[in-house]
Amino acid sequence: MITSRPGIAIVAPAGCIAEPDALERAIVRLEKQGFVVRNYYDHSCRHQRFGATDEARLAQLHAAVADPDVHLVIALRGGYGISRLLPRIDFEAIAASGKIVVGFSDLTALHMGLMAKAGGLSYAGPMIAGDFGAPESVAGAVAESVAFTLDDFFACLAGPTHTITECVAGNPALDVRGTVWGGNLAMIGAMVGTPYFPRIDGGILWLEDIAEHPYRIERLLLQLMQAGVLERQRAVVLGDFSGYRLGPLDNGYDFDAMLSYLRQTLPLPVVTGLSFGHIERRVTIPFGAQGRLVSDADGFRLTLSDYPTLRRV
Repeated sequence: MITSRPGIAIVAPAGCIAEPDALERAIVRLEKQGFVVRNYYDHSCRHQRFGATDEARLAQLHAAVADPDVHLVIALRGGYGISRLLPRIDFEAIAASGKIVVGFSDLTALHMGLMAKAGGLSYAGPMIAGDFGAPESVAGAVAESVAFTLDDFFACLAGPTHTITECVAGNPALDVRGTVWGGNLAMIGAMVGTPYFPRIDGGILWLEDIAEHPYRIERLLLQLMQAGVLERQRAVVLGDFSGYRLGPLDNGYDFDAMLSYLRQTLPLPVVTGLSFGHIERRVTIPFGAQGRLVSDADGFRLTLSDYPTLRRV
């Protein structure tokens, strides 16, 4: 339990930020929550599409991990870039530090590598640019979604358990337990066969992606099946897969058609409706937590436990 003001480090292991003001908004928002914020990102040092050069981004991550006053390491944003750093990341140091690394999308590569190389757990959760740095002036559904995302993160962080409840029709009846892991589908597919892909048996695998056509989603899931990954899991839970565009040649082949094929083909149940992905209203999922997934025709409940937390007084 933390009795003093906990520390948050902001790092940019992947992409740069489009709106520098979002960084300042995030710092103010986090300080209002009682955190001491240490910012390792320098917008003037951005390089091409990245937050900095490979060497500088790696140095940011390692400096944040070594900082004794930091408890959480939160990514500026995703995009792309961590794949370049994987061979040089000190995963053992991250795991030994006890710090919680937070992010999603491209951060999936870091979550995967941390588990594979050091057995470390992390959080698929909100990032600085689009979540903590969201404008205070937004209203209506957007404001409610941002508030939900941040509230769910802090609720998860407080622990000791976290429950995700979704009301969605059409899912199979299911009651399974296992290690909860996953993230961005394209990143996970790209890591198959690498030393950064953890072997998880009896897991509950969650997946999301943005702007991936249904046939590419299907192709990636077939790859995971043919690589022997899915046969070792107890269920697949699909999050948001928006942002794609169908064409005239699809001829009725849409997400629902793809989903029907997968449910007939994959060697495990497929559950849909998880509020996770490149959307404003998003749950937080501790990567590597123990979970129980209970599903029926009206929705599902995923209860998470045995993951790192940060309780404050």
